[in-house]
Amino acid sequence: MVHIGQLIQKELYRQNRSITWFAEQLCCSRSNIYKIFSHSDVSTMLLFKISVILHCNFFRYYSESLEDIEKM
Repeated sequence: MVHIGQLIQKELYRQNRSITWFAEQLCCSRSNIYKIFSHSDVSTMLLFKISVILHCNFFRYYSESLEDIEKM
């Protein structure tokens, strides 16, 4: 199963971006960013915003997961 919060955190660190920068981009507090990291899912609108900010299509992880399930 996809844990999107961990994937977002991993991508943020891969890009060498700070939590403060990310919070400013999302117009939220740093504590909310840590909450996002801890959640296994987020709303589609939030995921879309994060995808745009980080220039990373996080929806693909769900598509890949569906493809794996269909192969079973």
